[in-house]
Amino acid sequence: MSAAELRERAPESLGEAEAAAELKALASEIGHHDRLYHDKDAPEISDGDYDGLRRRNDALEALFPALVRDDSPSRRVGARPSSGFSSVAHSVPMLSLGNAFDDEDVADFVERVRRFLGLSEEEEVAVVAEPKIDGLAVSIRYEGGRYARAATRGDGQTGEDITANVVTIDEVPKVLQGNNVPDVIEVRGEIYLRRDDFFTLNETREEAGEARFANPRNAAAGSLRQLDVTVTASRPLRLFLYTWGEVSALPADTHSGMLDVFRSWGLPVNPEIELCRDVAGLLERYRAIGEMRAGLPYDIDGVVYKVDRLDWQSRLGFVSRAPRWAIAHKFPAEQAQTILSDIRIQVGRTGSLTPVAILEPVTVGGVVVSNATLHNEDEIERKGVWIGDTVVVQRAGDVIPQVVRPILEKRPSDALPYVFPETCPVCGSHAVRELNPKTGKPDVARRCTGGLICPAQAVERLRHFVSRLAFDIEGLGDKQITFFWEQELIRNPVDIFDLATKAGNTIAEFEGWGELSVRNLYAAIDERRTIGLDRFINALGIRHVGETTARLLARTYGDFTAFRIAMATATVGEGDDWTYLVDIDGIGETVAAAIVDFFDEPHNLAVVDGLAEHLTIEAVEQATGGSPVSGKTVVFTGSLEEMTRQEAKARAEGLGAKVAGTVSVRTDFVVAGPGAGTKLKKAVELGVTVMTETEWLEFIAEK
Repeated sequence: MSAAELRERAPESLGEAEAAAELKALASEIGHHDRLYHDKDAPEISDGDYDGLRRRNDALEALFPALVRDDSPSRRVGARPSSGFSSVAHSVPMLSLGNAFDDEDVADFVERVRRFLGLSEEEEVAVVAEPKIDGLAVSIRYEGGRYARAATRGDGQTGEDITANVVTIDEVPKVLQGNNVPDVIEVRGEIYLRRDDFFTLNETREEAGEARFANPRNAAAGSLRQLDVTVTASRPLRLFLYTWGEVSALPADTHSGMLDVFRSWGLPVNPEIELCRDVAGLLERYRAIGEMRAGLPYDIDGVVYKVDRLDWQSRLGFVSRAPRWAIAHKFPAEQAQTILSDIRIQVGRTGSLTPVAILEPVTVGGVVVSNATLHNEDEIERKGVWIGDTVVVQRAGDVIPQVVRPILEKRPSDALPYVFPETCPVCGSHAVRELNPKTGKPDVARRCTGGLICPAQAVERLRHFVSRLAFDIEGLGDKQITFFWEQELIRNPVDIFDLATKAGNTIAEFEGWGELSVRNLYAAIDERRTIGLDRFINALGIRHVGETTARLLARTYGDFTAFRIAMATATVGEGDDWTYLVDIDGIGETVAAAIVDFFDEPHNLAVVDGLAEHLTIEAVEQATGGSPVSGKTVVFTGSLEEMTRQEAKARAEGLGAKVAGTVSVRTDFVVAGPGAGTKLKKAVELGVTVMTETEWLEFIAEK
């Protein structure tokens, strides 16, 4: 079945192999668009198309939790800070939001809150509804009530220091007014441009011979991220604040109460924010804001819902990249028509052949789109698109644009059906669709069999190795990796750290290089000779292992030596090392087998060990290191009476513990409630510490 056919099918109708293939394609597409949006302020697709892909990704992950990839968009936030600004580590991460796209999603959100907190249907769940501003996220820190610092979201953990830029915005108070101002508070919100100011700015730029901005969001981001502060000061930037990060003392116990306090301090808060008492009220507010959207002087792309009670927000906590207590209800996707002029094949680092539609440029939702993914050959067949067709293109969700369908009545007589290649367009090796041993059906992705002899795969693996979520080596991007590959100076990751020794200053002799740029490159490489274990694992490019899984593995095994030994000695399907790996919550057999298979290859081990000789690989910091359960393994069994199982797991993981599903010699604690059976018996046999739920809660409260 084609990728296009898969995309049109309901998620629950897909098999595991089909879901895995689509999740991989989604991760790649969404990652591409995230980089364009957050790092370059130059998106190719509309918010609607981006949201559609994210929604599809979330649905598949909910049905196939074992297939959640480490590079999943559900586990990423934003993009790395620009090299032009100094970095600011967020004391409280700036996370993203999950998405809702219809009324049912909103009802499901409220129901999930009820289930997690164990609330009855009669108990009111008050939720704040606020317009979702399409601007640039910012965090502003006040100390002693005085403006101290400002930063962008960046990757959620680290942002760009834009203190000097933000202070030029008229709506940002230098001193907070009124009472109950905490000693420290980070207020967060969105910096934006009004549409009339945007049009005026573009007219001015055009008269000066400068390029026009694509939309107000890009203009606001470009204006704020100026190294020359006078440029920022000349732009009419504005601000809405709607949440907070670090705070020394909360002056209110509800979200709506905090926003009232913000207003009393002189901070700008959107006047359209409203407190709703039930799902019907939320949907009514969503439609009201949608109706006023065109008349608002600024761009919005949806409505954000936030649980009002702060104690409930605290209990709900976070999952991956987003809070459980908030969700964004997006407006529908925008569509446009254009000509599909060609289909080209891209070869990924795992050998998958991905068709890309080459389009006559068209503006969709304020963004110029010139290509779109077609996912795989089945997708092309299912949608029935031919080269030369007029097609409907949309941007919906966290991904690149997608081709929705051809307009058959506009098909020209010289249009041609696309014949998917059976050989790799890069190395000429056979491209096959492997049979899934479980289903007996061919995988949706056709893969090059060339392996490491295929330059496309080798180069893509190297590109992944130096990417921002891996080694993040400044000055060693796609173009440079390709150059060094062609010059046979870098053929595997170890070569990167030998480059200065092997090439010396000879690189400066090549066109486009000079002594200064070579020195800067070598310095950037040297800066990455110390790296966290989680980034190291992610950089290896193990199939199914991305950022989140890499961090999970790093936290579980602690240090490089323990991880290296365990992976090299594990055997698929048998032994303690395999059982321990599979038992990690969030891993599963598919991911575990991919990891073990990777380390079973001698050439992979040679690269890993070669890198270890050049690097200092640091253990990843455990969450809340002061916790008595940080780094420990806990199993919950039986009934829990004071909290739901989901809440118990979230709290334990938030304290740095690993929650496992089975009891083994590596289990540290078993929390046993009424009805505990075989797990409790095995814990007693193995001498594992057993606690009641009450004892557990008292234990984790200790500091």
